[in-house]
Amino acid sequence: MAMDRKLVTTGNDVPGYRIVQTLGVVRGISVRSRSAVGNMVGAIQSFFGGNISVYQQLCEQARHEAFETMIVHAERLGAHGLIAVRYDANEIMGGITEVLAYGTAVLVEKVHL
Repeated sequence: MAMDRKLVTTGNDVPGYRIVQTLGVVRGISVRSRSAVGNMVGAIQSFFGGNISVYQQLCEQARHEAFETMIVHAERLGAHGLIAVRYDANEIMGGITEVLAYGTAVLVEKVHL
């Protein structure tokens, strides 16, 4: 069952919902490297200054992959949502970067007022 993305938050609760159970920490990891062509284009863009779009796209893709993997892990646990979602990134070696998305998988129920 697909998780409602509105129930994924960097906060510690989900407004309008009550957390009934925590299922534990889930994570998604993406490891990406820059290609030789990407490095060449990046070098040219950095020479002229401003936004280096080739690296921006690489970073966005890595974050997206890590986020989606985290969602899949939470769905496998049967989670309704994720709280306290964060990103972290580390360079493993020159040109190779790991992006980690992590959060706490939770079961929630709608609060009826």
